[in-house]
Amino acid sequence: MVRIIARVLLLLAGTGAAAVGALQFAPRSCAGPVRELPVSGLVKVAAPVALATESGRVVRVVDGDTYDVLAGGTVYRVRLLGVDAPEPDQPFGHQAGDSVARLLGPQRLVRLTRRGVDLYGRTLATMQLSVSKGPALALDSLLVVRGWAWAWDPKHRVAGRSAQQAAAVSGRRGLWKCGAVGVLTPRQWRKFNYQNKRRYGVGCTW
Repeated sequence: MVRIIARVLLLLAGTGAAAVGALQFAPRSCAGPVRELPVSGLVKVAAPVALATESGRVVRVVDGDTYDVLAGGTVYRVRLLGVDAPEPDQPFGHQAGDSVARLLGPQRLVRLTRRGVDLYGRTLATMQLSVSKGPALALDSLLVVRGWAWAWDPKHRVAGRSAQQAAAVSGRRGLWKCGAVGVLTPRQWRKFNYQNKRRYGVGCTW
């Protein structure tokens, strides 16, 4: 009797392993068909669907890195990814916003790629400027090169981004006009109280 029970248990164990080996696992974060592999292998999934890019126009520049963009009949409050522009009450803040507003005139077409929403309800996106000849220009790179914003690439995903900011600093463009010493990032500026903002809000001009 003991031998019979042991054989039954071995048979059930083999059937269970075979059934598990044929299972398909589809992670929530990935879409597409799943290739069946034995349990000892890896589950391969299809690559995620590419993000859609749509044409639009900037109807308002809130500040250097935040805009209202009309695309597909909807106006999105867009926070541009990859940069951090000066706050409106920060040195160079108005100049950076005005420079971007002149660049993104009402007749200028942009290519918008939405990538999510932040805690403030703004659409996180990348933007490109259409040009008559040559490939479209990445707006975030353009702002960094011209010294209208700081580069923001903590995970180093954009090739050459640090070199772009280094070129702006060495060329003393935009907010780097008087050099990098004493230049406060927007994150540092937001932590200041009124008295400190008045103290550090004067000095080098655009």
